[in-house]
Amino acid sequence: MAGISDSTREQIRAANDIIEVIGAVVPLKRAGTNFVGLCPFHREKSPSFNVSPAKQMYKCFGCGKGGDVFRFLMDYENIPFPDAMRRLAERAHIVIQEDNFPGSGETRAIKDKLLTVHEQITQRWQTALNSDPGAQIARDYLAKRRVDDESVKLFRIGYAPDAWDDTVNWARGKGFEPELMETAGLIIRKDAGGHYDRFRGRLMFPICDEQGRVVAFSGRVLSGDEKIAKYVNSPETPIFTKGRLIFGLDKAKRAILDRQVAVVCEGQLDMIACYGAGVQNTVAPQGTAFTGDQARLLKRYTKEVVLCFDSDNAGLKAAVRALDDLIQSGLAIRVAQIPAPHDPDSFIKEFGAAAFTQLIEKAVGFFDFYLDLLCKQNDVRTDRGQREVAISMSTALTKTGDPHLFERYARKAGQVLGLGAINVVEGFRQLAKQARKSPRQESQADDALPQEEPEIERPKPSQPELWILKLALLNDDHLEWLAAHLDFHWLEHPDVRAILEHRLSPRDDGSWTAPADLLHSIEDPHTQNLLTQESTEALKIADPFKLLSDTLLRLRNLYIDRQLNQIGGRMADAQANIAELMAQQRALRAARSAPLTPISDTAEF
Repeated sequence: MAGISDSTREQIRAANDIIEVIGAVVPLKRAGTNFVGLCPFHREKSPSFNVSPAKQMYKCFGCGKGGDVFRFLMDYENIPFPDAMRRLAERAHIVIQEDNFPGSGETRAIKDKLLTVHEQITQRWQTALNSDPGAQIARDYLAKRRVDDESVKLFRIGYAPDAWDDTVNWARGKGFEPELMETAGLIIRKDAGGHYDRFRGRLMFPICDEQGRVVAFSGRVLSGDEKIAKYVNSPETPIFTKGRLIFGLDKAKRAILDRQVAVVCEGQLDMIACYGAGVQNTVAPQGTAFTGDQARLLKRYTKEVVLCFDSDNAGLKAAVRALDDLIQSGLAIRVAQIPAPHDPDSFIKEFGAAAFTQLIEKAVGFFDFYLDLLCKQNDVRTDRGQREVAISMSTALTKTGDPHLFERYARKAGQVLGLGAINVVEGFRQLAKQARKSPRQESQADDALPQEEPEIERPKPSQPELWILKLALLNDDHLEWLAAHLDFHWLEHPDVRAILEHRLSPRDDGSWTAPADLLHSIEDPHTQNLLTQESTEALKIADPFKLLSDTLLRLRNLYIDRQLNQIGGRMADAQANIAELMAQQRALRAARSAPLTPISDTAEF
């Protein structure tokens, strides 16, 4: 990370033993020189999660995740590197200069003050809910909605007193400047001077970031006045961007990771009811349409989403609107339809948690839901109705970029509409093309579906290269010898070459970079994966140097054999200088029979 020196990073990493950090959340057992346990990143019955105290690295040989103590915290908590750095520094009581972090300095100081204000006003409103006589209306409402005390405490629900200056006076007593409170969105400036409270006489739901820090509020009205907005939310501030946070994610993220599916409800009380009913992998958008940022945020935790919106028109429209952002994020989508007139909260209250869980488990694929919805909204007995369904389905299917999904549901829609199966797929393609073409594109011929780029599988390193890599990462004992005798031209695999180039480059003080520190020098995820895999695997070798020297000799000879094969191929060329090529062959064969010598003493071949 820019601005953080290698020495500071090493100091923080060294002060946070990876066994202690991981052991705090994952039960570990010793297995030889390593520790093993069940992987916290995927479900498994037999432990494949390995932690190496010697290398200060972890690796799961089941799901492939691995890295150092920074990467573990980033993966486990889904936080960026600066936050992982701060947490580990705080854990080790190491002071780091905040101006080393992007967006820090004065901005960081403001954010810290805003976080402090939000935390303290949360406590203030919690106390008011519990003890303020004026909060009886809020306590009655929660009792009516059957929100239990445990949920109230867990979600830190509070009550903003019904006064114009309660928060203003509270802030003055705490010594918070009006400008800070205004920036926090908790008070509003009057045109004639002075300030008044934004939240008055409302049930307060704290909105937390992924780390569980309160960054904003959503206040629900408790009176029956239809002229008052049902919900009032915090404005955007330096610590809160409405479309980039998801209500309840800080509490639901572990359950989402464990179950690998996120249930998305519309409102906060729906989410709280689901969580209390045992469906703890539930979240809710922030009172707005589901956004692309929220979809990408969920993608960090899961690959599948179940939309659980109300069965009224607004809920159905919300489910359809969420399609674009969810598809673009690559998330699989299912839809759980709550029978009218219920929402998730009322359904759970009437039928129980087990019935709701079953409803979630039976959620249908989005396009099954969408096809059924379109057929209900259009008269499919008419040509016009059939065309409307076909256009809507083909347009939505095209957005997935999945030709197999497109063909499958085009055929299914054709069957539902009573269309001929032979030409229905091509008909859907043409409809999708017409729907998405602009006038400028009318004369251009293009396919209705975007073509998928096939992912090129990276070949595995050869066995000799793997052994050289394993031995180089084992310890520092023979690195000087290896650096002197290894020619990087002998290495065919780019990942092995990249790791060894970093490992065999001594620092200014003559020391070698530890395997855990190599992760910060290597950006390619394939290379990082190979590094963690080969660093963490426990090895018991009777004579490491003999294995290293023998394997390196074999690696050199394999390289020479490749050179000889190339020369043999060039000899077939009528224009080739046969005498020169034969001289090169003799030199290569002589080099192949010679013992290993330092590269600086060897002529190029």
